[in-house]
Amino acid sequence: MSTTQSERLRELLEPLVRSQGLDLEEIAVDSVGRKRVLRVVVDSDEGTDLDAVADVSRALSAKLDETDAMGQAEYTLEVGTPGAERALTEHRHYRRAVDRLVKFQFHDGGGELVARILTVDDDGLDLEVPGVKGRKATTRRLAFDEIDKARVQVEFNRKDKKDMKEEEEA
Repeated sequence: MSTTQSERLRELLEPLVRSQGLDLEEIAVDSVGRKRVLRVVVDSDEGTDLDAVADVSRALSAKLDETDAMGQAEYTLEVGTPGAERALTEHRHYRRAVDRLVKFQFHDGGGELVARILTVDDDGLDLEVPGVKGRKATTRRLAFDEIDKARVQVEFNRKDKKDMKEEEEA
């Protein structure tokens, strides 16, 4: 049974990433000119700050140096986080996106929906669908098996939980 380089790297690096309290979200080896770039994406339920990224980057670099997992050719290691418009592909991604605006695409050309995730459970999501033309927002239940793709949307005027709570109390 053959495994790809990315699968072998995941098997090697994932335990190390987990030991740092993070999840290994993505791993990719790309060619950029004559060099190769190993891109590693990490995250956690609490989010990931720069210090945690730097710590895991040093640990991964040391592990790669002591093995021949990347071969003898030169490569660059890049460690980062998923970014603002991350795709939601795992249950934990949806959990981490609670209170975020997400664009959902449905299976079989069933259209799309932009809504805020309110809660997540084992079966699906409770959403707040923004009102249009002065109408109030509505809630909707969405099962995971209805979703083809989901991606967090960037909100420039997004209010955090503290701001929303203060408005409710006023």
